[in-house]
Amino acid sequence: MSASVTRRAVLAGGAGAAMGLALPGTAVQAGGHHSTSVSFTLDARTLDGGEQVTSVTLDTSRLGPIDPAGLTPGTFTVHARATSPIPIAPGDLIFSEYDLDRTVTAARLDRHGNIVLELSSAEGQLGGGTLGYIVSRGRNVRLDLVYTITQNTPLVRRHGQPLTITRFVQGRLSNPEVDAFSHHVSGSGLKYRLYSPKPSPRHGRRPLILWLHGGGEGASLPDDYYDNETTLRANRGALGFATPEAQRIFSGAYVVAPQSTSYWMEDGPRFAPLIREIVQDLVRRKRVDPDRIYVVGCSNGGYMSLEMTVAYPDLFAASVPICGVVEPLSGEGPPLITDAELASIQTPTWLVTSRDDDTVPPETNTIHAHDLIPGSLITLYDHVVWNGYQFPGHWSWIYVARNDPSHNGTHIWQWMARRRR
Repeated sequence: MSASVTRRAVLAGGAGAAMGLALPGTAVQAGGHHSTSVSFTLDARTLDGGEQVTSVTLDTSRLGPIDPAGLTPGTFTVHARATSPIPIAPGDLIFSEYDLDRTVTAARLDRHGNIVLELSSAEGQLGGGTLGYIVSRGRNVRLDLVYTITQNTPLVRRHGQPLTITRFVQGRLSNPEVDAFSHHVSGSGLKYRLYSPKPSPRHGRRPLILWLHGGGEGASLPDDYYDNETTLRANRGALGFATPEAQRIFSGAYVVAPQSTSYWMEDGPRFAPLIREIVQDLVRRKRVDPDRIYVVGCSNGGYMSLEMTVAYPDLFAASVPICGVVEPLSGEGPPLITDAELASIQTPTWLVTSRDDDTVPPETNTIHAHDLIPGSLITLYDHVVWNGYQFPGHWSWIYVARNDPSHNGTHIWQWMARRRR
């Protein structure tokens, strides 16, 4: 027997209890037969190409010891359906909705006695993603996920009779890296996520890394969709700086990821003070070292990184614009950042892009900016390839999220960490 419920419904219903959904345990149905209801969690990871559900954890710890020898990939079937949370207009496209069976690659018990169903997942694989890209809006949205679990063979228990679960109740989406960032809204209404380093009596004030997302992670207007989520789920840009490796290099750093109410390039000079407001507020409220504030951004955010160092030449210790936009992508109109403004940038700057970027042409944007920004560094890749998978040429932020760019033996995170205002 199988059952399912949307992620939205569960969250709105207070984990199921307020909706009348059975929680893990057993109950006696009419006729004296026992029914067993088990909740499950969707376990997700943000890959370089975006977040995917990589496993499902069934809350079976209360059912008594289960014999792991009786678990096989065929014990359960997992079906997934993902749909847009906002209406899609006729003729519009969204990538990537799906309705399919997920391949179970392994079934095991975790240390709590819960059954974990490992799911096939890989870069570029359809059917596991949590985000959809709406073409007409150029935006990612969090898909509504409905997972249906079906048990095919009884569970073997070490004590008691074999067991068949009669109801599966979908719970929350769990991504430990994303969940480590808290939710906030600035005084001006800009939403942002914040990672706070572990407290340590050995450290005083900590660095702050400001991550500015690309165009696909802003709000989707006019739908009033503003989720404060896609900034961490679409790529590893902000998450990379919260990893143990990065935290070690920066001796513990705050990482803040604001989300634009539309997209940064729409009106960078208007957004700049709203971003600075968040930075200044964190300096006041948290143990942030004002001499070690760094700005990093990709694409739209790469433009905004440059805009921030133009507007506030004394705010940042270093800037890393990735495939940033300088000239209008349409080829018409004035530059978004003038040559004089680029030449005036005083913040130590390291630019990154790939030569095969067909979204933001390197020559007229990143390379042009490098030629004008005094003392700037640049890393040019031929293609964007990581772990043997080739991504679109525009996605050079993957390299920065993995601390790959280097100059004279010094990698980009170490270079940033050594800069002081």
